[in-house]
This record gives sequence, structure tokens and C-alpha cells, in this order.
Amino acid sequence: MHAPTHRLNALSAAALLALTLAAPAAHAFTDDEARRAILELRTQIQQMKDQNQQARLQLADQMDMLHQEIATLRGRMEELNQLSRNATAPGQGNAPQQQAPQTGDPQQQAAYEAAADQYRNGRYKEAAGSFATFVQSYPDSDLATDAQFYLGSSQYASKDFKSSIQTMQALVKAHPDDARAPDALLVTAADQIELNDMKGAKASLQRIIKDYPKSPAAETAKSRLKLL
Repeated sequence: MHAPTHRLNALSAAALLALTLAAPAAHAFTDDEARRAILELRTQIQQMKDQNQQARLQLADQMDMLHQEIATLRGRMEELNQLSRNATAPGQGNAPQQQAPQTGDPQQQAAYEAAADQYRNGRYKEAAGSFATFVQSYPDSDLATDAQFYLGSSQYASKDFKSSIQTMQALVKAHPDDARAPDALLVTAADQIELNDMKGAKASLQRIIKDYPKSPAAETAKSRLKLL
């Protein structure tokens, strides 16, 4: 009885010793896996950080380009405003294209000049109202197209961008061959940029280049497209 029991105890002790010796190896294997997982996670996190940093830099570049685009288009608007000031100022503009628009109706002329005076003095909301009234009151006037253009310009200057788009698009649709049409599309593109409608702005600029390739606005449109 004692011998078998002794052998059984010996075998149990040997088995326990084997398990004890094997335990550290098992723990070491688990630790290696954990370390590899941590290293992989760190690598993934670093990659994500790098990608996010790159995305932020790209976004910053795009925002800079957009700000340049808006500034340039605003500069173009100032050029148009200056042309208007020169055209309507007393005693200015001997060249035909710089002369103030004229009509044979003194009442129409007075209404137009009053709106133009508001525009020249930077009272854009008032000018928009006056030009809108003129267009509604004298739709067949020789000054109607000019009034509509400066209505859209006044709306842009007073940050009523959606109304400006509607006004300018209506002008181009009704008078596609008018000298104001390419500049109207240029203002439309400026409105669309302000509204973050880059697809629409590109389409407006591309239309200028396609339909009015010889106009000064076409050169401006080409340079703006490079930024967009």
C-alpha cells in the first residue's frame, strides 16, 4: 500500500514541477503578443496623426487659395465699381464706353442717376432697392440692362448673394450678347464662392471662357479657375 502511494505522490510532484516550469514560458509568450499589439497600435496611431496633419495642411492650403480667390474677385468688383464712378461722374469719360448711360426720358434718367449716386457712395442696400424699382418701372428702358447689372452688383456688395445670382443669371439669359453679360457671370461666380458653391463657381467661370473668350472677364476667369 505504501509503495504505490509513494509512487503516486512522486508522479504528482513531477507533474506539478513541470507545470511550474512551463508557466513562465506561457507568460512570456503572452507578454510578447501584448508588446507587439502595443507597438502595432502605436504605429497605427502615429499613421493617423500623420494623415490628420497632412489633411490639415491641405485644408489650410485650400482655405488660403479660397481667400485669395475671394479677394481677387472682390478686387474685380472694385474695378467695376470704379468704372461706374468714372462713367457717371460729371465731366468724366470722353470715350464712348466711359460715358454715363443716357435715355431720352428725363424721368428715367433722373431715377437711374439717383440709384447710381447711391451706388457710387457705397449705399449698396439703398442702391439695390432703387435699381430694382427702376427695372420694374422701366423694363424696356435703354438703361434697364445697366440698371439690372448694378442691381446684382449692389446685392453682392450688400452680401445678398442669392439674390445677386438670380439677378445676374436673369440678365445673362435675357441679354446673352450684351457687353455686361461676361461681367455678370463673373459676379455670379463671386456670389457662388461666397456661398461655398465651388462647383457652380467653376461652371460660371468656364462659361465666360467658352461664350466670351475675347472679353476681359475671360482672362480673369482663367486665372480664377487655376485657384479653384
